[in-house]
Amino acid sequence: MTLSTIHVVAGVLRDAGDRILLAQRQPDKHLAGLWEFPGGKCEPGEAAVDALARELREEIGIVVESARPLIGVPHAYPGENILLDVWQVTQYSDAVHPREGQRLAWVELDAIDRVDMPPADRPAITALRLPDRYLITPALAPGETEALLRGIERACRKGIRLIQMRLPEWPRDQIAAAARAARETCREHGARLLLNGDWQLAAILGLNGVHLPARIAATLTQRPLPAGYWVGVSCHDAAELAHATRIGADFATLSPIYETPSHAQSPALGWERFAELVAEATLPVFALGGLEPDDIDAARMSGAQGIAAIRALWGASVTFG
Repeated sequence: MTLSTIHVVAGVLRDAGDRILLAQRQPDKHLAGLWEFPGGKCEPGEAAVDALARELREEIGIVVESARPLIGVPHAYPGENILLDVWQVTQYSDAVHPREGQRLAWVELDAIDRVDMPPADRPAITALRLPDRYLITPALAPGETEALLRGIERACRKGIRLIQMRLPEWPRDQIAAAARAARETCREHGARLLLNGDWQLAAILGLNGVHLPARIAATLTQRPLPAGYWVGVSCHDAAELAHATRIGADFATLSPIYETPSHAQSPALGWERFAELVAEATLPVFALGGLEPDDIDAARMSGAQGIAAIRALWGASVTFG
């Protein structure tokens, strides 16, 4: 028998100290005692944002004034399938208070890993930790270390907080030397630095993680780095997204949205197909391929974490909001 999917909405609220609100599930509910983002089920025919506003008013007494999608997580529990539709509540009025006798707690994001939460909520935590812009460095010629480091520092100063160093033609010793210097720049600005492909070197250098090309990810049966490192995977279709999830990747890129010179042989996905693929994914996904910072809203509305880009996030004239 095929189980129907229950559409559940949940809201991420932050207080003045940037802590996140969690609610404890009641003793008479499935997964009783676990903590979760507050929310509830969509009624038949009800829009997700309307259900979010209704549930948060009923549960914690607030009026949602603005919210934006964070991530949709399809998840199979014993006996039921759910789609957890998580939204960031960007503005609300009235004081938070428990209207159904549930326990509430404001928790710092860095401490959430120590809280018992349902499995479906975990990808949302990862999404909260990831930025909405992901810079991939251009394929500079070997030895152009100064240009690389200037570009990384410029990006950090412009607000980029996740950077992938991708230098396909460089010898490993030159990559290592450049990565050491870039690591210090990123630390100064609170940015995370990932290395393309070489997870062993990333760990040796104390970088924040690795981004795996699809061809390398396909050879793995589990994530190559332990928890505490970021593992990203380049994907182009549903099978590659599913494999990224199976090996325990933290996030993926999905490309190309538009035709680009770097993906000349790949048909463009477009936003409609992108949204269809992301709707089945269970990890945060960055849209990639011919995108500009102005595409972030379209990316979010299509289910993306944000955008990944080379040219649009590398140039000295780029301004970030």
